[in-house]
Amino acid sequence: MRILTEHESKKLLAEYGIPVTREAVARSREDALLLADEIGFPVAMKISSADIAHKNAAGCVLLGVEKPDAGDAFDTLVENAKKYAPDARIDGVLVQEMVQRGTEIIIGIKYDPQFGRAVMFGLGGIFVEVLEDVSLRIAPLKERDAIDMTEEIRGRSILSGCDTRSIVDVLLKVSDMATEGDILELDINPLIACERGVVAVDARAILEG
Repeated sequence: MRILTEHESKKLLAEYGIPVTREAVARSREDALLLADEIGFPVAMKISSADIAHKNAAGCVLLGVEKPDAGDAFDTLVENAKKYAPDARIDGVLVQEMVQRGTEIIIGIKYDPQFGRAVMFGLGGIFVEVLEDVSLRIAPLKERDAIDMTEEIRGRSILSGCDTRSIVDVLLKVSDMATEGDILELDINPLIACERGVVAVDARAILEG
């Protein structure tokens, strides 16, 4: 089993044509300043480590970082990561564009030894954490399956105004990932859905082998 970093996971998504944030991994505070300047301030900055799954809980996410603070933000994130998980492998700090507000969605792949890989869809926030408002289908999906998944959750009215065609497209591409690759588990959380288009803001993949 191999756990990918967020950046590696999003590279995998991009290979399947799923929109992801503009980003790069900084190895030093100087790198962070240069990369953030290229991406455009303000930026999001996160620790890049396959060993830290819950970056927010670890104090390893900073949003809306402006130019004067980028170097210090790099140092803070690395320091917090080492305090939270002293043995964690740290690749650097992910410098990422800030995306426009939209509806938070979760799309993923779950593996069951009996049924194989299933695609999961749900709304973010309280809908998945408390109400467990999600839909599942065994891969591969047909277009009708993906459409039905977006329509059968209890919170479907929240998708009003979102680009549902793009959401369905991501579900079908994740289905391809489930059937073609060696992915045991995938979480795109969140996928931000807007009036036009979607973008994966965070992702985590676990591969076989």
